[in-house]
Amino acid sequence: MIGKLLTADFLKIKRKGLWFLTALGPIGVVALQMVNYGIRKDYLLQQSEDDWGYYLLNVHSFTPLALVLGIAILTSFIASIENETNAWKQLIALPVSKLTVYLSKFTVLATLLLLSSTLLMVFTCAYGMFLDLGESVPYMELAKFSYYPYFAALPILALQLWIASVSHNQGIPITVGIFGVIFAYSAYVLPDWMIWKWPSLMNEWDEPIINVLFGLAVGIILYIIGMIDFARRDVK
Repeated sequence: MIGKLLTADFLKIKRKGLWFLTALGPIGVVALQMVNYGIRKDYLLQQSEDDWGYYLLNVHSFTPLALVLGIAILTSFIASIENETNAWKQLIALPVSKLTVYLSKFTVLATLLLLSSTLLMVFTCAYGMFLDLGESVPYMELAKFSYYPYFAALPILALQLWIASVSHNQGIPITVGIFGVIFAYSAYVLPDWMIWKWPSLMNEWDEPIINVLFGLAVGIILYIIGMIDFARRDVK
C-alpha cells in the first residue's frame, strides 16, 4: 500500500512546481558562487592555499539557508495540495492507516531534499572544475558538505511537516519556516541544542558528524511524535 501512496503523491506534485523548486535551491547556491568568483576570483584564491577547501566553505555558507527555506516551502506545498482538493478525507477513506499516509508524505519530501543535495554536489563539483581549483578533486569533502546538512536538517523537516499537516492555515508553517531561516542565518550565535544550527555543521566540538548524528536521532523522534499526533487528530 505504501508503494501506491508514494506513486500517487509523486503524481500529485508532477505539475505543481516542486521538482523545479528542488533543483532551484542548489542552482541558486552555486550561482551565488559563480557571481562571487566571477567578480573577485583572484582575491578569493589568495585567501587560502587550499583552493577547493575555501571554495567549498563559501558554497556551504549558503547551503543551510537554502535547505531550511526549501523545507518550509516544500512541506507547505505538500499540505496545500491536499487542502485545496480536500484530499485528506479521501485518503483516510481508503483502506490505509493515517500512519502510512504520513510516512508517504515524509518519504516524498525526504526524497526531494536528497535529490536537491545530490544536485548541489554535482553543480558544486562542476563549477569547481570549471574554476580549475586543482587536479585533485576532494570528492569526500564534496559529499560531506552536500549530504551532512541534509541529514542534520531532518528534525527541521519532521517539525515542519508536522506543523503543516495539522494546521488549517498554511501561514503558520510558513511563519515558522521564516523564523527557521533567520535562526539558520544566525547559527554562529545559537546554542548547540537548537535544531536550526545543525545544518551549519558548527558545534563546540568542531565535529560535523555530531550534528549529523543528532539530526538523525532527533529527526526520528520528531517524526514519530508528529505521526502519532497526526493519526490522533480529526481529518481536516
